[in-house]
Amino acid sequence: MSKFQTSIHEYLETLPEHTFNRLYQKPATCLAIFRLLPPLGKQIIMSCLYVDKPIPFNEMRLWFKDGAGITKQMEAMARLKALHVFTEQHNSYKMNPTFLQEFRNALTGGGNSESFGLATSTPDKHHVDIAFLDDYATKQWEAILHFMVGTTEGKPPCKGVLNLLGRSGLMTGGSNAQQAENMDAREFASQMARQDFGVPTITNKGFQFLLQDINTQVWAFLLQYLNMAESLNMDLVEVLTFFFQLGSLELGNDYSSEKLTPSQTHLLEDLKAYGIVYQRKRGSRRYYPTRLATTLTSGTPVMLGSHSNATKNAASAAAAVRKTEEEEEDGHGFIVIETNYRVYAYTDSPLQIAVLNLFVHLRDRFPNMVTGVVTRDSIRRALSNGITAEQIITYLSAHAHAQMRKHSPVLPLTVVDQIRLWEIEKNRLRAAPSWNYSQFNRQQDFESTLEYASELGVVQWSDSKRKMLCITQEGHQPVGAYVRKLITKHKEQQAQQQQQAHQHQQQQHHHHATSVHS
Repeated sequence: MSKFQTSIHEYLETLPEHTFNRLYQKPATCLAIFRLLPPLGKQIIMSCLYVDKPIPFNEMRLWFKDGAGITKQMEAMARLKALHVFTEQHNSYKMNPTFLQEFRNALTGGGNSESFGLATSTPDKHHVDIAFLDDYATKQWEAILHFMVGTTEGKPPCKGVLNLLGRSGLMTGGSNAQQAENMDAREFASQMARQDFGVPTITNKGFQFLLQDINTQVWAFLLQYLNMAESLNMDLVEVLTFFFQLGSLELGNDYSSEKLTPSQTHLLEDLKAYGIVYQRKRGSRRYYPTRLATTLTSGTPVMLGSHSNATKNAASAAAAVRKTEEEEEDGHGFIVIETNYRVYAYTDSPLQIAVLNLFVHLRDRFPNMVTGVVTRDSIRRALSNGITAEQIITYLSAHAHAQMRKHSPVLPLTVVDQIRLWEIEKNRLRAAPSWNYSQFNRQQDFESTLEYASELGVVQWSDSKRKMLCITQEGHQPVGAYVRKLITKHKEQQAQQQQQAHQHQQQQHHHHATSVHS
């Protein structure tokens, strides 16, 4: 099963050096990448920020303890080198001069301030507050998730979103997708739901996607958008720069769109459909980043609820950021699970209920609660859809009710162990494409082929008595070529033996004829 990309780090490490040189010309980009780094990477950068000469390897090792400390330092430096923040020169580490200068500007307020967005000079006549932005972001984002799970809440996503869902492999498109080009978004979505048009269905990757936190889901969308940027004739660096710029903007403030590049203006239109930015109408000169945007690089969990309660959630959102991590999690937990596998979910969100239905057998529904039970069949159904046991356990832990968080461990061990056992039970046998080699004429040929395939590491199964051998799909070509050589060699030996036997018969016949003549 293929894994969909959700980490911006993995994507950035695939980019060439000249792309980074352009990216690092913006202070906001340097700050965003710094915020995305692990703590040790941040510490190394801050320690070298005002060191204007290369730092020798031996000198940097003195900053860390021997053993595990050196190992962690090497891992951190490997990531920083992959991001082209540091380079190696003459047994020394040297920081990228462009990154160094622009990161200093980001911290001290120097350089081009427009890198962090251009604030509008006039107030907005149409009042927009944080509660409104949270409500808008929730409606837009949950519309996408509702469409994926097949519920009818909210309006259908636009064609751009549907295209992204198909390209990312989260959903399979309809069979007549080419007809969609001349349809509006609502007609396209309604046509896709028709049986003769080809029903869009969620894929294994889509099921995995639903169990991720919102920040991971947003990055998964944006990374797929980056993969599509070239086909849309967009500048990849401008797209990435705008993503990082959004992560540095302030929630509730409006920013001017007048100085955006053509690629960024097109990108702004698409981000509206995801709920990442708000713009009152197409072509408006101002836009507002939503909470989905401002938390892209902050590491703060995105706190969105059902849009029916978005105003209430938004009012407590700012205060929740100042809470401790435990209190923050308690405020969003809604699942209670008992040792008898019964599940009680205190929610009225159709989306949360639909996600639970992926791996829980739901039984009763009340105005503000649903009940169900985790069964062998419900877990096996989830496993068949590509969801792993670890993802189920992580989801249950992340959304556990405050009362459950008072215990350690949070989830009952009997439930956790049984979910893992059901996964092991299902994965006892795994299908893998292979090639079967049999009917070897000689035991020597079989053993020679087995030895060659074992050296290549492509043997899946073998039976010496029946002279049968199973080879992986990748190993079929070299092993097949080896067997053909054996067959050719065997035929040549047989031909040579027949020729020698024929010559021997002729010699005997000639000798017999000579004797008779004598």
